[in-house]
Amino acid sequence: MEDDESRSEMSGLVNPATKFSWRRALAVQGRVIGAVLMRELHTRYGRENIGYLWLIAEPLMLGSIIALLHSGQTAHEGTINPVALTVVGYTIFIMFRGIVNRAEGTLHSNLPLLYHRMVTVFDIALARALLEAAGTFVAFTILLSLIIAIGFADFPARPLMLLAGIAYIFFFSFGLSTIIVGGTHDNTLLERLVHPFSYFMIPLSAAFYQVSWIPEPYRHYLLYNPFPQMFELVRYGQFESATLEYVDFVYMTAWTLVLNLFGLIALRAVRNRIHLS
Repeated sequence: MEDDESRSEMSGLVNPATKFSWRRALAVQGRVIGAVLMRELHTRYGRENIGYLWLIAEPLMLGSIIALLHSGQTAHEGTINPVALTVVGYTIFIMFRGIVNRAEGTLHSNLPLLYHRMVTVFDIALARALLEAAGTFVAFTILLSLIIAIGFADFPARPLMLLAGIAYIFFFSFGLSTIIVGGTHDNTLLERLVHPFSYFMIPLSAAFYQVSWIPEPYRHYLLYNPFPQMFELVRYGQFESATLEYVDFVYMTAWTLVLNLFGLIALRAVRNRIHLS
């Protein structure tokens, strides 16, 4: 029997039962995350339809106000309209800020869910991050469509690169949020530093400016932070005149993977410290 199994593995055959179990496990995981996401929606915005609109309205209003503040400025470097630059940068930054800021209260508000064996801390953290990302992306799409109609911006020059930049920022933010979830459960000092950290990241993110505007040697130091490179990728996807001169895909990917690895370790560690009464 063992020889038959070993020959099957060597020949590349997959046990249908194993394949079915993986498919079933993924389906169950998807239903759990969907249920947690719906519970988060009901808890945060109520059960009325108008409450759900706030998920989109909040980033939409913030992005609109910041865009209006820059509407009277002249185009940067002759090609990029400041309103378009602000909408693309700030609305995507709102996704980072929302995912990170809401991470510190994740466990305290969702501890009863852990009574269910199928629900994990990872499911709760991912559902919250997906909720923030969905609301921000819809608000970004609405604002971008509006300024395109008005004439402040053109259609994305490289849509796939734009989506890739947003994906990098999402997974970067999610990795940070999982570390925060694990670190702030029983550490009130770290919990109080989360919001100041998100504001501190505004000037370091390059959400409102291009990296090429920063003189040396400060530009070199800034690029040790992978966040500006991710926003450069977003701008490269949106604006025809933008370039990938300051984007290092290997560096960004390595940072994202390491953050998510440490985040998974933090979630595993905090799960062992949670005591349900």
